[in-house]
Amino acid sequence: MTATLNDQTGRRKRPEPSAEAKAAVELVRAAKEQGLSLTGPDGLLKQLTKTVLETALNEEMTDHLGYEKHDQAGAGAGNIRNGTRSKTVLTDASGPVQIDVPRDRAGTFEPQIVRKRQRRLSGVDEVVLSLYAKGLTTGEISAHFAEIYGASVSKETISRITDKVIEEMTDWSHRPLDEIYAAVFIDAIVV
Repeated sequence: MTATLNDQTGRRKRPEPSAEAKAAVELVRAAKEQGLSLTGPDGLLKQLTKTVLETALNEEMTDHLGYEKHDQAGAGAGNIRNGTRSKTVLTDASGPVQIDVPRDRAGTFEPQIVRKRQRRLSGVDEVVLSLYAKGLTTGEISAHFAEIYGASVSKETISRITDKVIEEMTDWSHRPLDEIYAAVFIDAIVV
């Protein structure tokens, strides 16, 4: 009795990739087509890091205030959003990343992902890659944030963050491109 692999009915199917994994594949493909490096000063990883951090901070603000941005429920709530302040944080692999941190009118917002006066983030790149490439569950991502930052982030907040980041990255990958890009070639002759 000789059976081939194709004859076996008990074969395991390859699991369907998660939405995060699909988004990561699409982003890497789009970056390669555009000639954008994955790492470096203006690379894809730096842009993803900025987007994830800002989205996380905005979701923390939503949790703090109790209503979404531009929601009429917050009109008479007393404490409202009060713009953003620019902040540069240093990451391990992406280098300095400039982010916009939201503020509230009462000054009671205490961000957990990027704390006040915190300038160095170690492990942020691993979190970004986890969100997009590994397809972790919200509980695993929450535990990951707690392990790296010592910050407690709820599963609901993680779910909103990943949903918004995936939406933003999909929009970014489908944005219209310029027809012409300037390229500068420098040739140096050493004598």
